[in-house]
Amino acid sequence: MMDGISLILLKGDQGHDVSQLVEQIRWKGRKGSSARTLTVQLVDDDSSQHARAAVDVEQGQHCIFSLNGTELFRGMIMSQTQNNKKKLTFTAYDNGIYLANNRDTFTYENKTASDVFKNCCKRFGIPMGEVANCTYKIPELTKSKTTAFDAILDALSLDFDATGIRHYISSDKGKVSLLTRRENIVQWVIEAGQNLSSYSYTRSMEEIKTRVKMVSKEGTVVAERSMAGLEQKIGIFQEVEQPDESLTDAQVNDLIASILEEKSTPKRTLTVETMGIPEGISGVGVYLIIPALGLSRTYYVDEDTHTFKGNLHTMSLKLNDASDLSKEEKGGEAASSNQHKVGDIVNFKGGSHYVSSTASKPASTGLKPGPAKIAHIAPKAKHPYSLITEDWKKTHVWGWVDEGTFD
Repeated sequence: MMDGISLILLKGDQGHDVSQLVEQIRWKGRKGSSARTLTVQLVDDDSSQHARAAVDVEQGQHCIFSLNGTELFRGMIMSQTQNNKKKLTFTAYDNGIYLANNRDTFTYENKTASDVFKNCCKRFGIPMGEVANCTYKIPELTKSKTTAFDAILDALSLDFDATGIRHYISSDKGKVSLLTRRENIVQWVIEAGQNLSSYSYTRSMEEIKTRVKMVSKEGTVVAERSMAGLEQKIGIFQEVEQPDESLTDAQVNDLIASILEEKSTPKRTLTVETMGIPEGISGVGVYLIIPALGLSRTYYVDEDTHTFKGNLHTMSLKLNDASDLSKEEKGGEAASSNQHKVGDIVNFKGGSHYVSSTASKPASTGLKPGPAKIAHIAPKAKHPYSLITEDWKKTHVWGWVDEGTFD
């Protein structure tokens, strides 16, 4: 068993520590999946020096997995397998599984993605944690005989088209939250020659579009936009979309601009194998440095698999560009009272940074001063500025900071 691992089986109101029986744990999640999973392999032997775990999937048993005193996973055991090699393997899902396993008809008018998320959770009795404040009101959203998770994903997609801001769903300690991606950048660095074991970098234009056409239900073109410079290089690749009829001309123009910006960017995907970082899970961002590829920036984790075996914790991550980090939210406030704006290069005075604009505790303290760029501003937040270092050798600031921490 790996040092620092704790695995508790919950049988009714009783907790049973089976940490000594653990041989391997795989903890994983991916973008587009409602729940994270935990797959555990246990010793299942009457003759061993420890009592058997006696897992019974049909009793709705739950488990809690912790590392060095920090809870990483809590969920329901959904499947189990026992074999003649005296091994028992079970897989548990966190609370997000309830969003994927409940179907209904969902109808919303002038509701935000936050409203949709809250309604879905309340409808099926799912405990809620933090809920991001999505500001865009979706004119109409109707989903018939579908899952709550699909309804939420559609709402988040429409919100992204309108604002350029990405959100994701996460479960923590039995509560499901809706979080803003760019406000959850992990303060960890993955670097070649340090903690990076291997990598694979793929660039693809297979799904690229150079122009977008918006067409009404009657087939009338209501808006069209193209990337002339890109079309001179590769030719025309067109996408056709049908906007909601309730959108104004200005909203349609914003929508087509957002869609074209997204679809005209080649896909860049990185897969990396590295030493394990518990916070490096799907939805968050990590800072990656690979000099051989000229890469030194933040990537979002789209898929992760953490493996705990013996005394080793490793992880495999699929990463994508965090292209929205420097975008100002459409319709949002661009600056605070001192008129700093997104993109400004400032002088960080040193001190602390936070993993999100609302975090209660700093992710790192005692950071050295140095130049940094303002990546995002949340004027009314506790830590309103997101700073990205301009020189990693001078300062490691890469997170949210307070007013007055830079010039």
